[in-house]
Amino acid sequence: MAARVLVLVGTRKGAFILESDAERRSWTQRGPFCETWPINHVVADPATGVLYAGGGNEWFGPAVWRSDDRGATWTHSGAGLAYPEGEVPVKAVWSLAVGHGALYAGVEPAGLFRSDDGGRTWTHLSGLRDHPSRADWQPGGGGLILHHVLLHPDDPRRMWVGISTGGVFHTADGGETWEPRNRGTRCDFLPEGQRYPEHGQCVHSLAMAAGLPDRLYQQNHCGMYRSDDGGRHWTSIEAGLPSSFGFPAAVHPRDPATLYLVPLNGDSAGRFVPDGRAAVWRTRDAGESWTPLRDGLPQENAYFGVLRQAMATDGLASAGVYFGTGTGSLYASADEGDHWTGIARHLPPILSVETLVIGD
Repeated sequence: MAARVLVLVGTRKGAFILESDAERRSWTQRGPFCETWPINHVVADPATGVLYAGGGNEWFGPAVWRSDDRGATWTHSGAGLAYPEGEVPVKAVWSLAVGHGALYAGVEPAGLFRSDDGGRTWTHLSGLRDHPSRADWQPGGGGLILHHVLLHPDDPRRMWVGISTGGVFHTADGGETWEPRNRGTRCDFLPEGQRYPEHGQCVHSLAMAAGLPDRLYQQNHCGMYRSDDGGRHWTSIEAGLPSSFGFPAAVHPRDPATLYLVPLNGDSAGRFVPDGRAAVWRTRDAGESWTPLRDGLPQENAYFGVLRQAMATDGLASAGVYFGTGTGSLYASADEGDHWTGIARHLPPILSVETLVIGD
């Protein structure tokens, strides 16, 4: 069977799917799905092809949608996506991760849930919210959200999460206990002398390098970082970038030294691409140097932003790279970022982009 590529898009008004063959020259678009709920993250289980979409808000409540037929039909469940009585209710699902026979959901207010039956029922992993630092977690601009879950590819008991604004936390026992892993990441918004706390950093994005699970990349509110020891120590890799501020980070599917970013012009300067000229910045040497990739992207009057989960790569031989904007445009590159084309316009604001390659 010839390879097909699905780009899974979460938006403020439902999920969308774009599909192409391995050449990735023309695309078909389907959606909106999930009854136009706000959908923060759409992912696929590569082993089964099942699609999951997480979202909700204070009106709908939290839920995870599921499709077993590539988006033709969907069901959803929020069974168990709740904190004990008396706590602030779970507002929405913000992130999903599939691995080791389980499905994980990060939610707002920040917490982590696990499903062992494909999203039909959920169990709260209370160890994270039992961490003594929880009283210090504060909402970022998007709320107090757990927006990234990274699963170790070989050890089902190890995972990392990113919380705004709580920081990066790691567990080695399946979520029973957690430790903060933020050493070396700064908080410019704190007073001088307090800018490297144990926790409280505003994490924007976390990504795991291909083949090196202890190499992590982090786009933070205050800088761009790499860790080579599972987050125990972080090193700044923002030199050469036009800004220390941005949201998404996407890794190459095979090369652990290649990473893609979309820097923005700053937290208080508009949060759009610098100078209104769109570029994806790529490193081939784990952040030692950076190159802007602009071919095919708008180079004037482009005042859009790209959110924390709205960038992804595919696993084909020449890796595809994709990102979606807050103004509803979706861009794609079939040659690892060298050239770009728009593949969708006028979607609702794009919150997440992920991919699934089938039949390869």
